[in-house]
Amino acid sequence: MATLLAVLDPGDEIVLFEPFYENYGPDALIAGARLRHVRLDLADPTMPFDPDELRAAFGPKTRAIIVNTPHNPTGKVFTRSELEQIAALCLERDVLAITDEVYEHILYDGAAHVSLASLPGMAERTVTINSMSKTYSVTGWRVGWALACNDAITDGIRRAHDFLTVGAPAPLQEAGVTALHFPRDYYAGLGAFYQAKRDTMLGILTGIGFRCVVPRGAYYVMADFSGLSTADDVAFAGRMASEVGVAVVPGSSFGSDPSAGAPYVRFAFPKRPETLEEVRRRLGVLASGVLG
Repeated sequence: MATLLAVLDPGDEIVLFEPFYENYGPDALIAGARLRHVRLDLADPTMPFDPDELRAAFGPKTRAIIVNTPHNPTGKVFTRSELEQIAALCLERDVLAITDEVYEHILYDGAAHVSLASLPGMAERTVTINSMSKTYSVTGWRVGWALACNDAITDGIRRAHDFLTVGAPAPLQEAGVTALHFPRDYYAGLGAFYQAKRDTMLGILTGIGFRCVVPRGAYYVMADFSGLSTADDVAFAGRMASEVGVAVVPGSSFGSDPSAGAPYVRFAFPKRPETLEEVRRRLGVLASGVLG
């Protein structure tokens, strides 16, 4: 939010991959910007985007593109080749990249995280956003940072941030300094820790009849429930909470077009093993068609 307020003027446009983390849309609206969407193809395991659609999204009013990798809600990890396509357009059209990399250490199946700022010519035109929340399992602390090699941008971010939250609590910042000195093997173990949970959740969901988008990063699963119910995603999520006792997020929460998210709900799996087993037990009722 602070970055968008720092770099955008009313009427500017932002390019955004869809589905997207639901805060991006309201944040852009608060900053007075319009969104231009580029679809990720959830039917393909790599969740690609159309390069022509991406190029067409860059117009004369485009000021920035938001790139979230690893991606919430799909778990897509953008490849170096995809990021190079994005970088080329940013350089060609003089567009700023704002990257959300909070899941950078939560990776599966050999996926590699590439920071867009590391590509040639992008350090000066990228704002990299990161956080303690996911890497160190302290989501409630809301402690993070924005990095940019541009004094004017960082000055603007500081000014905006001061009137949003003033500052993160000092004891939590001290704890963050300690965490940032963890040894490298902590990060290597993090992916394995969450991959076991991912595999458990995928087994639960596919066993019930969900068709899952397999994540290569982050800790969410987008699941197509159309084989289990004819309800729309909002109604299905409501009944999941009230009748099954498992909370999910409707797929339409993550896009501009509610119909595009209609077959999907998002599960989160950063849970204790016993919690995941309870999810397995509760979801067992879906096999009887209780939410049909």
